[in-house]
Amino acid sequence: MFNVETIRKDFPILSRKVNGKPLVYFDNAATSQTPQQVIDVIVDYYSNYNANIHRGVHTLSQEATDKYEQARQKIQAHFNAKFIHEIIFTSGTTHSINLVANGFSSILKKDDEIIVSALEHHSNIVPWQMLCERTGAILKVIPMNLEGELILSEYDKLLSKNTKLVFVNHVSNALGTINPIKTIIEKAHHVGAAVLIDGAQACPHIIPDVQALDADFYVASAHKMCGPTGVGMLYGKEEWLNKLPPYQGGGEMIAEVTFEKTTYADLPHKFEAGTPNICGGIAFGAAIDYMNAIGFETIAAYEHELLAYATEKLLEIDGLKIYGTSKQKASVISFNLEGIHPYDVGTILDKMGIAVRTGHHCTQPIMDYFKIPGTVRASFAFYNTKEEIDSLVTAVKKANMMLA
Repeated sequence: MFNVETIRKDFPILSRKVNGKPLVYFDNAATSQTPQQVIDVIVDYYSNYNANIHRGVHTLSQEATDKYEQARQKIQAHFNAKFIHEIIFTSGTTHSINLVANGFSSILKKDDEIIVSALEHHSNIVPWQMLCERTGAILKVIPMNLEGELILSEYDKLLSKNTKLVFVNHVSNALGTINPIKTIIEKAHHVGAAVLIDGAQACPHIIPDVQALDADFYVASAHKMCGPTGVGMLYGKEEWLNKLPPYQGGGEMIAEVTFEKTTYADLPHKFEAGTPNICGGIAFGAAIDYMNAIGFETIAAYEHELLAYATEKLLEIDGLKIYGTSKQKASVISFNLEGIHPYDVGTILDKMGIAVRTGHHCTQPIMDYFKIPGTVRASFAFYNTKEEIDSLVTAVKKANMMLA
């Protein structure tokens, strides 16, 4: 049975106070909190078997290597990748996207077309703009509607024989919209285009089956999934990863090096130059174990309950407007109070111990579409409670009264 009070005891930070008030942490879309079970794995690594991996014959190196590769296996199983070498460890979602964008520099040519959606985080816009500048490819955008949903009929019009790449987030970090990525992927494949899915915001809530989705690339970050910062993963179909050149040169990613010529290692090491975030990778595996022990169906059902409750209570506040009203949403609410800057609201909430995110959330095109400077974003996780939402509502009402 899911018991949120029992779950909360796993997270040491939730017992602290901020500005004399009990912490209410509603900035989960930026980074989730870390349970003691994952913290213990991090401490154990540095306390007992801290060593470089893959290269050493000594015991510590072998132990670290085994744990690191076991974590890769956990990630492969979680995302249902066909082969373990299709899982590349990176520093996070942004690194993963840039790795793929860099690789396509040698594949795209002038006037090839690539498609991005209007709902993307800057990290899934800027690398592709840079790619277009390098190659002469043309960037096109799937538009959105007032509900924060992509207009698929317009997507159909953008697709052509010139389309080589499509990249869309699974879930919008700013609005919470869950995109119909399976349909998007099928349509792209119909014209021969490859698809990269930014799963950073989806992975804390659902388990993406990359084979069922038929995604060519899928990227995620550990720190959104109760893991540490500075580590993430790139899933890529074997055929695509073999086509792309290495992103970085250095140790580990080579087969042989001479001054005349270097040959590269097989997957996944071809894309993993240098000493990786060994502890981070191991802890990523532990975080996946932790969340799977609770159960993603259980997590999704509880977070949907929080989303519905918070939406109802916040909409009772005079002058409050929610941005992103898609029928399919993750547990994210972006809102503004009429005539009040979101930064000012966030500052008052912080004084009351409530952590939310304010600003454009690295999605400036979305804010430009709505003609607003930004929003207040409250994002919920499975360790949050309805009582915390009540505290948020009380604080927003106070901010409204003080600033109106």
